[in-house]
Amino acid sequence: MNALRCQIVNKSFGGVQALLDVSLRFPPSGITAIIGPNGAGKTTLVNVLTGFVRPDAGHCYIGAQEITRWPPHRIARTGVGRTFQDLRLITQVSVLDNVLVACPAQRGERLLPALLRFGVAKEETRNCAAAMDLLRFVELESRAHDLAGELSYGQQKLLALACCLATQASILFLDEPVAGVAPQMVAEILDRLRAVSCQHKGIVFIEHDISVVREIADQVIVMDDGKVVAQGSPAEVLERPEIMEAYLG
Repeated sequence: MNALRCQIVNKSFGGVQALLDVSLRFPPSGITAIIGPNGAGKTTLVNVLTGFVRPDAGHCYIGAQEITRWPPHRIARTGVGRTFQDLRLITQVSVLDNVLVACPAQRGERLLPALLRFGVAKEETRNCAAAMDLLRFVELESRAHDLAGELSYGQQKLLALACCLATQASILFLDEPVAGVAPQMVAEILDRLRAVSCQHKGIVFIEHDISVVREIADQVIVMDDGKVVAQGSPAEVLERPEIMEAYLG
């Protein structure tokens, strides 16, 4: 997949400047962490890049293709996926069905194929096998037929990751993937993220836990007051006293 980038992006909400002249390039592989205090603009940036918020000015691209005003579903079709802090799982259906719902461009979702059933059964069989492979990858295969709401919070985070992967995304935006998760489950989630990165996918995640950033990120972006104030490897950025003191407490 081509790199995702933005140029001189600005966004304000009711007079509050959420993003100010943000220009960034996200590589098509590797793990990038976005850090900074609350209100720094981290989530707004991800919302702009994934189409959930339109910028007031500036441009976003995948490769040479401008996507600035594309809706989320159209950006998703280019290979951009994301998770949310509130997870957005369908808790009253099975773990397996949550993954199946995320599979893109299913024949059964279109009226004529759904009525005639042409090719639908074979596709459903393929999708089910692929979904089970993803559940095996996140070690939830044994819970496939349980309700998603019966999973622990950490397991729900893993399910959200599986759903994101089911979209066939090449770059994944993850909003605090280990926040509120028990330490043992944190290690499991980080292992899965490393494995995803090894599949030549790009991961961009928002995180407040600096130990997690040090452990897994290839590059770090620090934001404050809607601006990018530092960018580089964890060794370069997180060893700067002014960054640790001013932006990370």
